[in-house]
Amino acid sequence: MEYKRLGKSGLQVSVLSLGSWLTFGKQISDSVAEKLMIKAYDKGVNFFDNAEIYANGKSEIVMGKVFKKLKWDRSSYIVSSKAFFGDGSKKPNQTGLNRKHLFEACNAALTRLQVDYLDLFFCHRPDKNTPIEETVWAMNHLIQQGKILYWGTSEWSAQEIMEAHMAAQKLNLIGPTMEQPQYNMFHRSKVEVEFSQIYKTVGMGTTIWSPLASGVLTDKYLNAFPKGTRLGMEGLEWLRERSLTPERLEKVQQLNTVAESIDTSLAKLAIAWCAKNPNVSTVILGASKIKHLEETLTSIDIIPLITSEVEEKIEAILDNKPAHPMF
Repeated sequence: MEYKRLGKSGLQVSVLSLGSWLTFGKQISDSVAEKLMIKAYDKGVNFFDNAEIYANGKSEIVMGKVFKKLKWDRSSYIVSSKAFFGDGSKKPNQTGLNRKHLFEACNAALTRLQVDYLDLFFCHRPDKNTPIEETVWAMNHLIQQGKILYWGTSEWSAQEIMEAHMAAQKLNLIGPTMEQPQYNMFHRSKVEVEFSQIYKTVGMGTTIWSPLASGVLTDKYLNAFPKGTRLGMEGLEWLRERSLTPERLEKVQQLNTVAESIDTSLAKLAIAWCAKNPNVSTVILGASKIKHLEETLTSIDIIPLITSEVEEKIEAILDNKPAHPMF
């Protein structure tokens, strides 16, 4: 495993990490979740990603039981949570980024995960109903209390992130260290263009999610629609319709040919392509089967094979390279 600094911070995060969205507490059994975490940890993964909304808190409970059972040295792993959507409750103050919910969400995550502190705590979405100064102060209070070490954002715009930094600078507080955006071959502009100046100005780290575009960037959908996949789950019809378009599947077929030309799988190529970006701190992997995780955990071995010639072939197929503004 390789490790990178999380932005300009001194925190070392594994280039590949393990996330629990849609799997822990929902799609897979607790025993499989435990096996996935053990496999990842044994292969050098030190970051495990979670959120209050994942399976309405059950995902964190499952992960917390594994932490307690395995008794890993707390200094050897990084665990996160995210707050905004709540854990299924929808009454006033049970969602959002106001001080009350951030404090209560953090405390609830600590209880479910059975840890004394969170390494990373994300604002899962921007909150237009809460002043940014209140959110920045709340995160700093949690840092001062020793409940979180670093705070960040998820799916915020560059303007919103910089507003948080401006508020932090004005108040002599700590701004967000990292952002968790979606990033893959089909979803590129935010990471590659919109954030390009933020990497330079504030040294933002990124913990990117959906490197396989919800499984589309694999060979599983090239023939018939398989059973037991994420896009086949009830309630994710919107994701299936958005992801499995004829145009995308045609590109996936061509990308699969590129992967075969360097003797690898499309999944590993897609993950390595994300990890190759110097502004990506860690690529969050999702898995419901051990064999899939075993495969994707070796993706960093493919990075050297993505030569300039291979990159040109990929770009020609994707035909979606985001343009940088002229000024």
